[in-house]
Amino acid sequence: MTSSLPLIDLTGRTAVVTGGSRGLGAATAKMLARAGASVGIGYKSREAQAMKVVRELKEFNVEAWAEAGDLSRPEDAKRLFERADREFDGLDFFVGNAGVWSSQPVALADMEEKQWRETLACNIDSIFYTTKEAVSRMRTGGAVVLVSSTAGQRGEAYHGDYAASKGAIISLVKGLCVELGPRGITVNTVAPGWIDTDMARAVEAEEMKRIEASIPRGKMAADDDVAGPIVFLCSSMARHITGEVLNVNGGAVLVG
Repeated sequence: MTSSLPLIDLTGRTAVVTGGSRGLGAATAKMLARAGASVGIGYKSREAQAMKVVRELKEFNVEAWAEAGDLSRPEDAKRLFERADREFDGLDFFVGNAGVWSSQPVALADMEEKQWRETLACNIDSIFYTTKEAVSRMRTGGAVVLVSSTAGQRGEAYHGDYAASKGAIISLVKGLCVELGPRGITVNTVAPGWIDTDMARAVEAEEMKRIEASIPRGKMAADDDVAGPIVFLCSSMARHITGEVLNVNGGAVLVG
């Protein structure tokens, strides 16, 4: 007899999602809540957007909250998870999504140290601080999903800072999954290609047409196209998947 329950049921579970005020982070938070998980989101400065996401999460009859902070600072990362301690009776899932990408191409030889430092601070320091806090309190059977990029696997000319930071996330996942395996915690990364978000919309229209034409599916991913695989990796269906890079790019890495 086929069960009427949803394939992914996270009722009673808890999650923290960073970069949760918009784009992929917001879409992931909503999909987790729709599956029954209570969700706290971290955001840097978009308070109105973050509060709107919280209201939308609560429509699924789950607990929801938002905490502001610069997660490249260890004290702010700690405060986010201290909030989780107060709001939740334990932590099951962490989705590390906060990050930046500059739409302006810059050759490495011309890149200012300021850009390099800022990208690595936002994209990898924040992942270190938040993941460290998350795994120190995560329950058995939990899941860590970090958002990397196709750029972290094959590089990206004129965006060397971004590619380096995302490649570091992939390497972190490969080691951390071994550390946390004995605790029953899985660690994976989702590697999106282009996603139709504010970040992508900063690209010139003609360049975006060229990019979309290079994707075998002929279009960029929607937020939910990537949020779905993230939620899958948090579910019991993925309980024997760890240390993996799940590519979500419409086949883009296979051409060009």
